Amino acid sequence: MKVLVIPDVHLKPFMFQQAATLMKQGIAERAVCLMDIPDDWNKEYDCQLYEETYDEAIHFAEQFPETLWCYGNHDLSYLWHQMESGYSTKAAYLVQKKLLDLREAVPEDHPIQYIQKIDNVLFCHGGLLNYFVEEYVSKSKYDDVDQVVKIINKLGRREMWNQGSPIWLRPQNSKARLYKPRKLLQVVGHTPMTEITREGNVISCDVFSTYRDGRPIGTQEFLLLDTQTWEYCGVKLH
Repeated sequence: MKVLVIPDVHLKPFMFQQAATLMKQGIAERAVCLMDIPDDWNKEYDCQLYEETYDEAIHFAEQFPETLWCYGNHDLSYLWHQMESGYSTKAAYLVQKKLLDLREAVPEDHPIQYIQKIDNVLFCHGGLLNYFVEEYVSKSKYDDVDQVVKIINKLGRREMWNQGSPIWLRPQNSKARLYKPRKLLQVVGHTPMTEITREGNVISCDVFSTYRDGRPIGTQEFLLLDTQTWEYCGVKLH
């Protein structure tokens, strides 16, 4: 299956507009969004931008109901009342309400999760460590990837709000073993990259993030991935 990946959004409504155009061109069968929809440098008081971005996300969800959504740390910081860089106290209620609206727009059989799986590809905001699986999944279910994903998706704030969880991990900076690196490919955001990069079994695609002054860090491309062959490329709207 060909999948278009929307990486960390951070108040860039144009990302959903561009992704929608690409999807209508038929380049992918499905989209996956790695979220982190709210917050960006010096935007804490721009509630209109928060609202516009969430409205575009909700519209995208309605247009493409097969889209899979993966919670990021910035999304969950508003649901769990955890302070985070860029957290907007002014927009907090708006974010909470719009996240609930997004949940309502997403079909019941495709709920927003920490981890989504298509074929032998895991999509999540940060990445899934082997030790994290061993910590929360029994040995009898360790080799059942679908059960592992199901169990982890039921965890809460206590287990997930730490640097080693699937919403916080930065595998690019870690030598710790990932879960089933020979069997599974992982697609992650969270860590700003200058270009879409594959290292081992991890594809990092957060290439829309910016520096404090607003300059783009990366190429601002979407990842287009074949989940069966693992072939991939970056695509832009021309």
